[in-house]
Amino acid sequence: MTTVIGVDVGGTFTDLVLHDAATGEIRVAKQPTTPSAPERGVLAAVDAAVPADLLARCRHFVHGTTVGLNALLERRGATVGLITTAGFRDVLEIRRGDRDDPYDLFWTPPPPLVPRRLRLEVTERVAADGSVACDLEPEDVRRAAEVFAAEGVDAVAIVLVNSYANPAHEARAAELLRQAGFAGPVSLSHEVSGEYREYERTCTTVVDAFVRHRMGPYLHNLDRELRARGFAGELLVTRSGGGALALAEAAARPFETILSGPVAGAAATARLAASLGPSLGIGTAVAADVGGTSFDTALIEDGRLPLLYQGEVVGLPLQSPWVDVRSVGAGGGSVAYADAGGLLRVGPRSAGADPGPACYQRGGTEPTVTDAALHLGMIPRGHISGGIELSEDAAARALAPLAGPTGIDGVDAVAVGVVRIAAAHMAQAVRGVTVERGVDPRGTAVVAFGGAGPVFGCLLADELDVDTVVVPPNAGNFSAVGLVQADIVRSAARTMVRPLDDEALPLVDQVTRTLFERLAQPGAVREVDLDLRHRGQEHTLTISVRLGEDNLTAVSARFSEAYHRAFGHTLPDPLEIVTVRATARVVLDADRPMVPAPPSGSGGRGTTRLWSFRRGAWTEAPVVRREDLEGVTEGPLLVVEPTATTYVDAGFVVDAHESGCLMITRKDRA
Repeated sequence: MTTVIGVDVGGTFTDLVLHDAATGEIRVAKQPTTPSAPERGVLAAVDAAVPADLLARCRHFVHGTTVGLNALLERRGATVGLITTAGFRDVLEIRRGDRDDPYDLFWTPPPPLVPRRLRLEVTERVAADGSVACDLEPEDVRRAAEVFAAEGVDAVAIVLVNSYANPAHEARAAELLRQAGFAGPVSLSHEVSGEYREYERTCTTVVDAFVRHRMGPYLHNLDRELRARGFAGELLVTRSGGGALALAEAAARPFETILSGPVAGAAATARLAASLGPSLGIGTAVAADVGGTSFDTALIEDGRLPLLYQGEVVGLPLQSPWVDVRSVGAGGGSVAYADAGGLLRVGPRSAGADPGPACYQRGGTEPTVTDAALHLGMIPRGHISGGIELSEDAAARALAPLAGPTGIDGVDAVAVGVVRIAAAHMAQAVRGVTVERGVDPRGTAVVAFGGAGPVFGCLLADELDVDTVVVPPNAGNFSAVGLVQADIVRSAARTMVRPLDDEALPLVDQVTRTLFERLAQPGAVREVDLDLRHRGQEHTLTISVRLGEDNLTAVSARFSEAYHRAFGHTLPDPLEIVTVRATARVVLDADRPMVPAPPSGSGGRGTTRLWSFRRGAWTEAPVVRREDLEGVTEGPLLVVEPTATTYVDAGFVVDAHESGCLMITRKDRA
């Protein structure tokens, strides 16, 4: 075992968890995020919880970041130039024929990241089988370089047709671009994606070039500051598809880190379900991560992450491994308001970290979910993590103006409405990852974490008619726990459309050998997946394959089982391979245990005035430190710990499991 630090940067708070393998010591910290310079919040968390001698002993610093995502959301990245095959200049604007919202008559696609004047064509053509139909014209590349120099282009994306089948022209174009004097980053589509579908591959490559301008400097600055504090280990960055990348790889392939933050909590939930599912009595779990800005949820079946191979951010498709995490703007900082018709609304806009909810007393004046929860006693009065002192008076002042335009009678009723609406938004997102997949949420267990997740656990259980809520140790920093448990993962893919027949698996073996040579991960566990479909169909299902062990019959049977599970029937039509996927996984510590919660310290005992949603009335309820909870305890009550508060409503009971998890179950169904 090694000493590891995990730091997750959220929209409102930056969370840190340290596990010292030598002593078993656990350290946690929660500091306000600094949106203008995220590394400052990371370093503040390090300075608050990690002394220099312990930082020097740390082997891995695993970081989940939203820098790449924010660059896309804010459209603040590099000035990108695109070199593409003649005739494909406008692929970013032509897009696909579908619409993000088929019912919005005024929907318009997001503008392309590269304006038309910076999308330049070159003469060349590679056929789908990799043969060269037309040689690359060097002079076209040189003319493109002149335009880029005149326009002040920072990064260039090179996307040539069918380069996944033969990358020679892309490599030559990059060489000519360098010879012409371009010194900035160059993203080549066959290195970024390696898959067919021109629009998706072009978009992915452009996104890579766009965010690299911010991601690289940010990571190198963070690495430099950590080393100035005595860190001598390896900085890792989590991937959108789970696992982590080394610093150099993350800086070179930043598109893989776009959703690295939300994925960490889902990964921690999957690890919990895989290791403790039988002892906790849970099979299928729903990750319910309630942060300051958003609610993130994912469905965990059989302890496995729900992995996709194409995602989408702000209307832009990305060909990259992608954990299916759904996010909605329903977090602690989500702003409540009255709409034009006098209806009470919550989110998706957030007060964020600066200025934050009104009760933080940092300049915020708008009412938020946190203000409502504080007013209802769901959050204990006084200080919270990050040195923030909560003000009940400020929360009430912010909520009061909503009573008039909405016609709601009093601040209490406004606060109840805000919390219920936020819980309804969260429940709807959970239905999106369960019901849409044919899974009944009533048969799942909700794993509630994040700074506000345990506050909403019982409310979510009522909204979804779920019987069990699990609150893991270090619930407020559970995403950072997922970082501490991460492995180093690299992946690559190659489109290879051909029938799945007796000759296919030897060809797949050849392709995977090439892909693993490119990944170059000594000592890694090798995983191979195939995208398969029935001949004549458009979309695929991804099936794991054990090369050298599986035969054609075994692979076909595995596909048929997955197809029946997804669509409720099977077809007799022959199968074909579309894409070969290779993943190299270096397991950093297979035996790392669940990270136990540190003691809460002094305080946190007594009683408090608390609103019970099930009773619809105020009640006097006990406040119990997490480590003091013994035996089955009936709600309503609050369970407090350093980074989160668990709200247990009437009709529920809570028990401390030997694993360190809190198990909340319905009293009448226990």
